[in-house]
Amino acid sequence: MKHLDHQPDHQPSHWSVLASGVCALILTMGVARFAYTPMIPVLQSETGMGEALAGWLAGWNYLGYLSGVLIVSRLRDLRIKDRLYRAGLLLAVITTLMMAMGESPILWGVSRYLAGLSSAAGLMLGSGLILNWLIRHDHRSELGVHFSGIGLGIVVGVLVVAGAGLFWSWQGQWLALTLVGAVLLIPAWLGLPTPDRGQPLTPRHLGASPEPGASWLWLLQGAYVCAGFGYVINATFTVLITEQQPLLQGLGDWMWLLVGVAAIPAPILWDRIARRLGYLRTLQVAYGLQIIGIVLPVVSGSLVAAILSAALFGFTFIGIVSLVLTMVGVRYPAHPAQIMARLTLGYGIAQILGPVLAGEVAEISGTFNGSLLVVAGLMVLGLICLQIMTRLAPNPPQSTPTHQGPT
Repeated sequence: MKHLDHQPDHQPSHWSVLASGVCALILTMGVARFAYTPMIPVLQSETGMGEALAGWLAGWNYLGYLSGVLIVSRLRDLRIKDRLYRAGLLLAVITTLMMAMGESPILWGVSRYLAGLSSAAGLMLGSGLILNWLIRHDHRSELGVHFSGIGLGIVVGVLVVAGAGLFWSWQGQWLALTLVGAVLLIPAWLGLPTPDRGQPLTPRHLGASPEPGASWLWLLQGAYVCAGFGYVINATFTVLITEQQPLLQGLGDWMWLLVGVAAIPAPILWDRIARRLGYLRTLQVAYGLQIIGIVLPVVSGSLVAAILSAALFGFTFIGIVSLVLTMVGVRYPAHPAQIMARLTLGYGIAQILGPVLAGEVAEISGTFNGSLLVVAGLMVLGLICLQIMTRLAPNPPQSTPTHQGPT
């Protein structure tokens, strides 16, 4: 695909770069990662896959993502990042196709692990490269548009799964996802300019405020690990949890669609809230709302509870990630990528353990209620960490928020 490396001589529009980033996130997150969630009930009904295997496959996906994050954290050369990013785009399409090639758990496990690598390329490398370009060209205020691609990816994935399910079996649904992914590959590949060999982006707010102490960072680490558990159970099992409610059977895909719809505007809205309340206070609000969303399916099996739970999860999970990412950029302007790699390590470990443990417990107990309550408790612990952090660092820097992607 060497011919795709050609870049036009004129300067691309920032909207075309944003569009390429959105398409990349839809491909690597929506198709390669999140489409697995609405496919779990389909695979269970048509192939006999159990909750335990569903959880293990999700765990392998997150292990792949974590492996990718560790690789990305060691990269410095923009050209190498660009090549690996484009390899990740191709891998997203290939791994989706692999899911349609048979019923082997080993094949599916390899697919999910490699899809995790592609997700890391799309989210970490792609976001870093695109945000780097946008910041260089003074388009920082529009960075929330880029992260809306995660919510759009959820919406696209569930619509393709539901639409293809009207005509084809599980294999046909994976093939339909592969076709959509191949179409998304084109604008994702062509829209991002090849980076030049210039110097890395220079932080603009060095010296604005002293970095927080070690205890502050450890508390953030703990809070973010808790958020990883809070995120992964719903991200993996929302459809399944909904389908297990007697009054909600057949509505699982719609609840997952609602998660995506709620996630689309979340990065932009949370950024605006943070400008008024500050990052820590805004994160506390996000944690509190997510706790409510996690507990709702346990206390009520009604449609209203399911709708509120899905909407709260979609609105908060991407908000928490984007807020933490932005706060790290403000607090640690000299080395945000290293701090984010450290935080993502803990978040990733939670993503690996969460679905595996929840799947095993659900297979034994027949319900996810116990797992949801444990996760809600962990999120409360994370909320306490954030409250202590507020006392340790009551005066955050007042510089303009900048989304410091892992560049």
